[in-house]
Amino acid sequence: MAAIDTGTQDLLADIDSGVLTLTLNRPEARNAMSGAMTAALADQLAKAELDPAVKVVVLTGAGKGFCAGGDVKGMDESNQGGGGASTIDQAIHRQRVNQRATAGRLFKMPKPTLAALPGPAAGAGLSLALACDMRIMASSAILTTAFARVGFSGDYGGTYFLTQLVGSAKARELYYLSERVSADEALRLGLANWVVAPEELAARAREIALRLAGGPTVAYRYMKENLNRAMAGEVDDCLDLEATHHVHCGQTDDHKEAARAFVEKREPVFTGR
Repeated sequence: MAAIDTGTQDLLADIDSGVLTLTLNRPEARNAMSGAMTAALADQLAKAELDPAVKVVVLTGAGKGFCAGGDVKGMDESNQGGGGASTIDQAIHRQRVNQRATAGRLFKMPKPTLAALPGPAAGAGLSLALACDMRIMASSAILTTAFARVGFSGDYGGTYFLTQLVGSAKARELYYLSERVSADEALRLGLANWVVAPEELAARAREIALRLAGGPTVAYRYMKENLNRAMAGEVDDCLDLEATHHVHCGQTDDHKEAARAFVEKREPVFTGR
């Protein structure tokens, strides 16, 4: 395992066997997002997208929480102090850039992303978890939109991701009422893929990540694009895109190895080519 210097203690990073693990690291604040954390997360995700050594990204939180979202205490202090010097237009632009570079990149980058939740994911923290391809939760973890409780409408793509996963009516309920969703309920709703005992979370997340890291990376790239396009695309567009990607994958070494392995009754060894 090789540690990566992110430039801040608010985000830890390491890579091992193709798995890049990014750990939100402000446990004393339930891993609430700081400016340094957000900037470092954006930087690490941008590098991971282009780094062939990174096969899969795991996003998790230090201690007993995943991420409490925005730092409400810091917001209050800023409000009491009169806020920053930015105009509203500058603030909106900065927010858009930050969102696209974090939640947007987790969702769109052509590599599998997995959120491992040891504890609560709230607000923008929930949005980051939902931006990932899959989620594994400790049985003690909970989810909540939380925005209504602090007078916000929501950010980091949560309204989009939640609506896609549970439908519009349920998403509205969860946003308007800000109720807590248990791990078991998250699994029932399709917000979580797996729920495990807290002491098993790290090992199970690593097991899943290693399986993904050893998979056919070219095929994963196109699967992810197909699946993302299918969320809002016309059926003919999806059919055409699937055809293009399927034929392309048929030319890869990974496909040829898998076909040979099938004939030889063994597990394929993928190389990402």
